[in-house]
Amino acid sequence: MLVTFKTTAYADITMFGDAAEALLKLMGQSGNVPGAIMADDVAPAMEKLKSALADQPTDTGEGTDANNGSNDEDDRTSRVALATRAVPLLELLEAAAASGANVMWDT
Repeated sequence: MLVTFKTTAYADITMFGDAAEALLKLMGQSGNVPGAIMADDVAPAMEKLKSALADQPTDTGEGTDANNGSNDEDDRTSRVALATRAVPLLELLEAAAASGANVMWDT
């Protein structure tokens, strides 16, 4: 599933559903799709997300080999940290907070 975040103050952001749900929960939202944050609640949600991301591990296991010495690229674990995935969403939230716009998300 893909989730698209929308606001009138920024371009739409689309991300994988599992990452979107995790980020929504870190913002204090239920994680349900579809959903919305009213303009007055965007800045507090963004600050809550930033604070929660600061506590997240940054080690993604990138470059580690899941198959004990195998050089097969299909066997490698390559994960992107949640904080990295959050960057476009944080930019959207900042733009929405600055312009007093609502934020919505849907599949």
